[in-house]
Amino acid sequence: MVSYEWQKLGQSTLAFCPMPEVDSVSVGLWFRTGSRNEKPGLYGGAHFLEHLLFKGTRRRNALAITKEIESKGGDLNAFTSEEMTCYYARMDSDHFELVLDVLFDMLWNSTFPRIEVERERGVILEEIRMYEDQPPSLVMEHLNLALWPGHGLGRPVTGTPDSVADMKRDDLMRFWREHYNPNTLVVSVAGAVTEERATSQTLRFLKSQRRSGKGVVQPFKRERKSRVSLVPVTRPVQQACLALGVLAYPKSDRRRFALKLLSVILGENMSSRLFQIIREKHGLAYSIQSSTAHFQDTGVFYIQAGVDAGNVVKVTRLIAVELQRISRRKPPVEELRRAKDYWIGQMKLHLESSTSRMMWMGESLVGLGEMLQPAEAIHQLEEVTVEEIQAVARDIFKAGRMSLAVVGPEITEKLLKEAAQPLQIL
Repeated sequence: MVSYEWQKLGQSTLAFCPMPEVDSVSVGLWFRTGSRNEKPGLYGGAHFLEHLLFKGTRRRNALAITKEIESKGGDLNAFTSEEMTCYYARMDSDHFELVLDVLFDMLWNSTFPRIEVERERGVILEEIRMYEDQPPSLVMEHLNLALWPGHGLGRPVTGTPDSVADMKRDDLMRFWREHYNPNTLVVSVAGAVTEERATSQTLRFLKSQRRSGKGVVQPFKRERKSRVSLVPVTRPVQQACLALGVLAYPKSDRRRFALKLLSVILGENMSSRLFQIIREKHGLAYSIQSSTAHFQDTGVFYIQAGVDAGNVVKVTRLIAVELQRISRRKPPVEELRRAKDYWIGQMKLHLESSTSRMMWMGESLVGLGEMLQPAEAIHQLEEVTVEEIQAVARDIFKAGRMSLAVVGPEITEKLLKEAAQPLQIL
């Protein structure tokens, strides 16, 4: 497989993957900062800032920023998560220097026009309302609040209507100066450019960096509890959205590979246990899936399903049976082999594009502090045994690690207590 290279350029990091077989280049400017870094009074600030960096610099107004990229057939975008923020673009590789120029101009030279701050405040409030009208998004928001109560990981990345309404321009600029600096920057480049070109051009734009700041991250300490946390949310919708969250492992924990395979076995594709039992055998859900997420010092295993409100108890009991079954009995070797082949195949398909390779490198360096090569990820995955799958299931599938949230019509705490009863004995 292709080997991804990286090097320090001053206080920053450059990651590079050559792809001579394509015509495009994807560039991402990554920062080790996100909603978890926000202080009281600035909840949703990292996401607000992401919006504002598209609104004008000392050299370009908002329209000029997008025109520069789109007029050459490129795409420009960004995202904010709990622990990282990325601004990225993909273009024909002939315009590599233009991509760098636009992205670095946004990152270092934004002017935060007051009129744009107020206009974008309204845009973000509409974005929050949009998510609140989408039960799958709303149930995950409530679930995360229950998993990480009073902690930055549990807060919505977008903030709340109140926190966004109260956000001050000066506070946003202070967050920008403190967190957008050389120490937290990773430049990720994948595509049809040479390493020499990527290095020389990136160095040219790094010369305009500001001095470093220092951000603070609130550590996570798991609350000791013995029962499943329950979050009933009543909404006048036609279907109940159920989400179960189980506290798991951080990014640096090797058990994350076993956890990923456990997730594949249970619910990441159509041949998984939950899909076959809940959808195919009982016809109780159109959508049922599992997934994992990892952070610096914690992680989570998720199960989500869309079901009729009258079937919440039945579906939760069926989920509990499967969690108990895989905790008590090792999965067959053949089932684990299928899960490994599925994950490896999906990863290889995913990494065929320049944007996906750029994302892999950025997420690896920002999240782990080192480059995880795809070949090494496959090796670690291949090392997982059926005994390790069972050990991980036994370790995490305990009532005290779990939170259950349901959004739907007439969802009460009494209903959730009945639904969670089989989970309480895990």
